[in-house]
Amino acid sequence: MSDEASVPDGAVVEGGGPGTTGSDDPVATGQQARTGRRRLPRASVLDTIRVSIRVLLPLLGRGVIVRRPPVVDIAERLDLDRRAVREMQRLNDRYGEGPLLLRLPGRRLALVLDGEHVQRILRASPDPFSAANLEKVHALGAFQPQGVLISEGEEREDRRRFNEAVLETPRPIHSHAETFLVAVREQADELLRGAEATGRLTWEDFVPAWYRLVRTVTLGEAARDDHELTDLLGKLRAKANWSYLRPTDQRLRARFLGQLQSHVDRAEPGSLAAMMAATPTTEHTVPHQQVPQWLFAFEPAGMAAYRTLALLDAHPDTAAAVREELASSSDPAELPLLRASVLESLRLWPTTPGILRDGKENTAWERGVLPAGTGLVIFAPYFHRDDRHLPEADRFAPELWTRERSAADWPLVPFSDGPVVCPGRNLVLLLTTSMLAALLEEHEHHAVEGGLDRSRPLPSLLSPFNLTFRVERR
Repeated sequence: MSDEASVPDGAVVEGGGPGTTGSDDPVATGQQARTGRRRLPRASVLDTIRVSIRVLLPLLGRGVIVRRPPVVDIAERLDLDRRAVREMQRLNDRYGEGPLLLRLPGRRLALVLDGEHVQRILRASPDPFSAANLEKVHALGAFQPQGVLISEGEEREDRRRFNEAVLETPRPIHSHAETFLVAVREQADELLRGAEATGRLTWEDFVPAWYRLVRTVTLGEAARDDHELTDLLGKLRAKANWSYLRPTDQRLRARFLGQLQSHVDRAEPGSLAAMMAATPTTEHTVPHQQVPQWLFAFEPAGMAAYRTLALLDAHPDTAAAVREELASSSDPAELPLLRASVLESLRLWPTTPGILRDGKENTAWERGVLPAGTGLVIFAPYFHRDDRHLPEADRFAPELWTRERSAADWPLVPFSDGPVVCPGRNLVLLLTTSMLAALLEEHEHHAVEGGLDRSRPLPSLLSPFNLTFRVERR
């Protein structure tokens, strides 16, 4: 449930935060004095075309809100994310730390090229760096016009409070975990029965079971088989991929939200809907419109879990250590290596490759002033795979997540970070880790199609759609 493809945001940083032109921060003030009104570096027309072709268009082409499997497959075969990372490195070498303004018609965008700038932007979100980015508002408005991700001010603060309360953001293990884990085990057992019968596990097998789990956890057992609900959401998400280039289908949205409201109103015990019913609201909250983000963000979480099976298959030593971990504990809070493996899947193949912010006011940077209204693009694969800063860039390194990290470290942001960090982070990791634990406990999974080559650096993109495992009972 990352910042863009999930349910993030956070405790609001009050106006005039670090880096604004009216900041009391001495560093920002010093920057302002040094930069005056100098402009930030601006990419040449040729470089703007290159970055559009190599970074922005592939990002949009494979789908920002819902993935387009044929495009994802092409991107994997052509290694497009690696090319995009190399292009970002080239821009960084040529123009410095940035942010780098692009020469685009009708929209002012800047690429974030420096790790410290990523941390600054995320720490100072949502004010002055708004998570309600222009493109995101139009895209997510297609199915959750009053969701927290595209809200501002008092409404955002209220909806964020509600999201954190229901998702229990600070808790490693949700208070409803016992009920949730029953649903996990049920779906894992069903998956394994099918896999034992056929000898194979495919994405087409995995994703319906994953969505049954998601609907059960979110809305209760009565929603378990309401495939129509998530199919409606899928149609809305496909339209939302076009952002403001395609009008909202208001009839379809009303149908989806009405069906969702009926599940929320039932407030089935043991579900997030029951937590919603017990959580105070105001006239700003609009509880049922916070739920679509949870539902759709769990799909990329399922992708991360499924890709983790491929990582463990390609790294038998880690897989053996994970099995030792499983044998010694059934507590999902005591599976640090498996949890770290899921996080590595998200680092290597981020399910939110583009973190977007809009600057609400002029902000001073080392190289100049970023004008208010500029969209900032944090291209996560660049920061997760920059081999100039990460020796582990192209290898499986779960130890990155089992050791302490500090604010000075190179940014790894699978769930965003700062006040707008994904409030569902711990719940996502609980469900993905628990599902993997149930699948791995007594079975081995070996990729027979679409798997990883142990003799080569890990690919820049791993499509889950053609990934097939042979499943054997140990």
